[in-house]
Amino acid sequence: MESGFIISQSDKRPIYLQIMEQVKQRVAVGDWTEGRAIPSIRQLAVDLQVSVITVKRAYLELEREGVIVTQQGKGSHVSSSPGLGIRLQEQELEKHLEQAVRLADLLGIRPKDLQARLRETGDRRVEKEEERI
Repeated sequence: MESGFIISQSDKRPIYLQIMEQVKQRVAVGDWTEGRAIPSIRQLAVDLQVSVITVKRAYLELEREGVIVTQQGKGSHVSSSPGLGIRLQEQELEKHLEQAVRLADLLGIRPKDLQARLRETGDRRVEKEEERI
């Protein structure tokens, strides 16, 4: 099973976090649906040329978060938790919003001004969508 994961040695984040992020992304966008088998720990370690321990840590964390389920002898699968994809998308949005708030703070932008900018950006997006219709 080809994983298609991309691991960057120059990324400051640990490799296990990069693996976790890519699994979550695939589930969030619907590429990996509930119950889908995911690469075995050993296979993914070989594909990525990383330690089995690194992949195992990523899978254990994903299990703790309820993203995957592992059964002895059957391997790991995407959890069949209702609304998992939406939950992951909302977590991703929250992460981006936190980054926007931190950046705005660094730039001296007040929360009300950031809120207004977000609203304006949303309005522009809606206008563009309406123009295409």
